[in-house]
Amino acid sequence: MTTLKLGIPKGSLETATVDLFRQAGWTISLRHRNYFPTIDDDEIGCALVRSQEMGPYVASGTLDAGLTGIDWIQETEADVEVVADLVYSKASDQKARWVLVVDRESPIQSVADLQGKKISTELVGFTRRYLAERGIEAEVEFSWGATEAKVVEGMADAAVEITETGTTIRAHGLRIVEDLLYTHTVLVANRAALADPAKRAKIDQIALLLTAALEARNRSLLKMNVAADDLDAVVALLPSLHAPTVNKLSDESWLAVETVVDRGEVRTLIPKLKAAGAEGILEMDLQKIC
Repeated sequence: MTTLKLGIPKGSLETATVDLFRQAGWTISLRHRNYFPTIDDDEIGCALVRSQEMGPYVASGTLDAGLTGIDWIQETEADVEVVADLVYSKASDQKARWVLVVDRESPIQSVADLQGKKISTELVGFTRRYLAERGIEAEVEFSWGATEAKVVEGMADAAVEITETGTTIRAHGLRIVEDLLYTHTVLVANRAALADPAKRAKIDQIALLLTAALEARNRSLLKMNVAADDLDAVVALLPSLHAPTVNKLSDESWLAVETVVDRGEVRTLIPKLKAAGAEGILEMDLQKIC
């Protein structure tokens, strides 16, 4: 039996990844101080790996596939194939992004003003290439953490840091100059694994079910009963993947209607459906949408 060696990101993505796999149908059990969690699938072996190291491990064949941020794939320039884009949360329009940060009173107003400056970041490779492509010569030094503090304390002229809302950055008296890179989670695989039929099938299965689980997170199933005379008015209100499902009830003057809708629309949609004649409206969570 072929076993797929799968990397699970250790750190900030760890819990969210385990939760996503659970929704997709796999149970990953983490063990204290153990880098090899168990999974209820004999065709998969898991290893906890830092997101920053995932790309090189997959590219080298140490792992067949793994989940990490697209930012770390760009940082390491790992020779891997992105199999699936996985946006863990669509609850907000805010996206994780790497930004150029300076002191609030700094004269730096754009990337062009970084000529001859010192920049602190964990994303060294990407930042150096970003500046080189724009003809800017600056000193880019690696930061092990507390990157923003280096700007606050005057140890660097600027920082390239990851954020979603920018709240923490502003709280430290800093200012975002520009967004440099938007990022999200990806499932990546090495080319040798993708060329192996058994491993490819398992990777495709994981990609399909993780994507289906994420698609379901922002959707709800609405079910309701509708009098035949009110059907057209109710159906006109309903969005759907293709068209609402309509079935007859034992009382042929009534119909059962169901459809999948965006979760955010439900609170405004239900009162309208009720007013149009729908009864017994149920909202149900979904696990997957393929």
